[in-house]
Amino acid sequence: MVVSTKQRKPLKLIYYECCLNQQDATHRKKYLKTHYGKMFIKSRLKSYLTG
Repeated sequence: MVVSTKQRKPLKLIYYECCLNQQDATHRKKYLKTHYGKMFIKSRLKSYLTG
């Protein structure tokens, strides 16, 4: 744990993605930081958390 998350233990992983290689991971990371990527994550988590 790092200092910024030390007070919020225990943490629970609720979303995970894997990529086949570093290049795919870098492209995905850049996409998820865009407006559309943030909307995607928000809708994905909303559907997961509400069932």
